[in-house]
Amino acid sequence: MNFTVVGAGAWGTAMAAHLSDLGHVVSLAPRRAAHAAALNNARENVDYLPGVPLPPELAVTHDLPMALSGVDVVLLACPSHALRETTARVRTAMDAVGGKPRLIVSLTKGLELETYLRPSQVMNAVWGAVPAGVLTGPTNAAEFARGLPAAMVLAAGGPPGRWADLQAALSSGGLRVYGTDDVAGAEFGGALKNIYAIAAGCCDGLQLGDNAKAALLTRALAEMVRVGMRLGARAETFYGLSGFGDLDATCHGLWSRNRQFGEQIGRGAAAADLILRRKTVVEGYRTTDSFAGLCAKRHIEAPILSEVHAILYAGKRPADAVAALMNRELKAESWL
Repeated sequence: MNFTVVGAGAWGTAMAAHLSDLGHVVSLAPRRAAHAAALNNARENVDYLPGVPLPPELAVTHDLPMALSGVDVVLLACPSHALRETTARVRTAMDAVGGKPRLIVSLTKGLELETYLRPSQVMNAVWGAVPAGVLTGPTNAAEFARGLPAAMVLAAGGPPGRWADLQAALSSGGLRVYGTDDVAGAEFGGALKNIYAIAAGCCDGLQLGDNAKAALLTRALAEMVRVGMRLGARAETFYGLSGFGDLDATCHGLWSRNRQFGEQIGRGAAAADLILRRKTVVEGYRTTDSFAGLCAKRHIEAPILSEVHAILYAGKRPADAVAALMNRELKAESWL
């Protein structure tokens, strides 16, 4: 297959290298011309994925029309707040070269601010009828790039088996790709887990111990299921790779930007100050604001999410947020 990966952060670079190693024709299109030149000169993404050589066959270009010429599948590897603009640039470039991809796939995890649209909905809003899907799951880019085993979910609409060839094309001895038609569930899981990873990081920063963190993750999963179902997703999706799998990895991984961010807050740092100083994106920061607004609009109760939002946007002390959760009215354990 002919793939184009738009966005050359750690995950976009790792996926482009993976597909190239499998023998596909792959173009990696960084946003900045200077970044494309640096990648071609070093044949390594020094800024975002150091120590991983780019395959010789992998084409790197800032020329988006050139990168998209003859493409079958476009993978968008950009932050959620840049997805609309990135999709528009890709559509304009595709119009310039003619044709349309079979599928445009989001690697993004988050909701669009103000509209509360999921990534596939943003892509459809910009592009129209082009089939849009999502590739998601518990995948740390550095581990994946080293060839360590991983599993993901390809979520796309249409009849069963419609994207079986793409599922096979993405898979390898080191990556097992499952399929689902619950696009909403896969996208909500990938977005919500970043919020709960910030909460898990706060637990680590406060040194609350394993008992507290286990309790948090258990109730976070229950909250994911409840919120997701109210928003039209299927419950079982949240027990899979795009839900529990991603939640577990992101809340425990020392590499997790969202967990690290939460840990720093738990130790006393201010969220706004941390965001100003960061080079890489903490998706959970904006996603918390988006989901808080969406849950308020839809009258969905989400206590953990609400406390994380208060920490990030109202300056609430993490210890006070823990106390608020621990002192809620007692009730029977429920998943709905």
